[in-house]
Amino acid sequence: MGMTISQKIIADKSGKASVKPGEIVLADIDLAFANDITAPISIDFVKKLDADVFDKSKIALIPDHFTPNKDINSANQCKIMRDFVKSSDLPNYWETGEVGIEHALLPEQGYIKPGMLIVGADSHTCTHGALGAFSTGMGSTDVGFAFATGKSWLRVPEAIKFVYKGKRNKWVGGKDLILYTIGKIGVAGALYKSMEFSGDTIRELPMEDRLTMCNMAVEAGAKNGIIEPDDVTSVYLEERGVTKKDYTVYKSDEDAVYSNVEDIDAANIEPQIAMPHLPENVCGISDIKDDIKIDQAFIGSCTNGRISDLREAAKVLKNNKAAKYVRLIIIPATVDIYKQALKEGLFDIFLEAGAVISTPTCGPCLGGYMGILADDEVAISTSNRNFVGRMGSKKSFIYLSSPAVAAASAVAGKIISPDEVIK
Repeated sequence: MGMTISQKIIADKSGKASVKPGEIVLADIDLAFANDITAPISIDFVKKLDADVFDKSKIALIPDHFTPNKDINSANQCKIMRDFVKSSDLPNYWETGEVGIEHALLPEQGYIKPGMLIVGADSHTCTHGALGAFSTGMGSTDVGFAFATGKSWLRVPEAIKFVYKGKRNKWVGGKDLILYTIGKIGVAGALYKSMEFSGDTIRELPMEDRLTMCNMAVEAGAKNGIIEPDDVTSVYLEERGVTKKDYTVYKSDEDAVYSNVEDIDAANIEPQIAMPHLPENVCGISDIKDDIKIDQAFIGSCTNGRISDLREAAKVLKNNKAAKYVRLIIIPATVDIYKQALKEGLFDIFLEAGAVISTPTCGPCLGGYMGILADDEVAISTSNRNFVGRMGSKKSFIYLSSPAVAAASAVAGKIISPDEVIK
């Protein structure tokens, strides 16, 4: 019986010729990482084991959620990380001024390669499957175990194959494809399974859109999201100094067994909106008949804070202004993205539109800071979750969309198609 990409990577890292769904394995880890919220627990676990880290080069600590520190508690969290980095002499650490959101920073800096097995103490670690790696989020204690031993217990997941065909419509990108998919199968539709994205539409999709799709695999309950490496992958890696000799490409066998195969016609997909309070509560932009007025538009996060996302937003915002009383918040995901946006003049467009621009942080996505919602307020966000209270008050309402739709909605003061702003 053949194996999927994910199963092949797990088998290789477990020293096995093959594995099958449901099997429990002890696998070798290529990269383990945590952030300023989750790392302190991982670090405490390593100390309780009275252990050293297994390999300094295979651990990364990224203070991205509450930095620059928002309060004393977050400052102490970051100090725990910083002290551990110093005492263990860990090279993969980024201080304020160079740090970025972990799931954008690590691929950007060339740390993610095809064939790797990656664990992170953050649920959106599945992002990195866009580069053909098996990458999954775990609890902080599990990641602490990986820090100390270089290993992790895994249950081999079943897989669902998603085959996307057809030409994408205007304004439709990776965010729309994954929102449509989650709407189709539900937030538990891929529970503890691997979501394998394939088809002609995916092969024509830029890497940044692929990262967005894999980022939100967990919103369907998936263990991981993954895309078979191709020329788009190799070009992306070469731009970061990673050559083909530096990694191993795995491909699913023709006779690989899937729990099911979903065929999706991209030509039938328009810009998507996830309505409150679940990512599965999805509809097309044309299905919104009533005016949904907004108080805040947030463009950023590990889902849509990359340079292509900012360019898309700028295309809509150019020569436009955010509606009165609408707070437009834009957060580049990394310092390099920040610099590139500044160089391209995107900041001028954003500032003229009335936006506020922050240094890289997860901030508003998790209701941390830099954009907390009050009672009864409505936000449209390019992030990945719209649960009750996710961005602040439990009485607030969050709609998820692409950067283009979020930008257009900021201008109109209500959720609207970009075509209605750009005439």
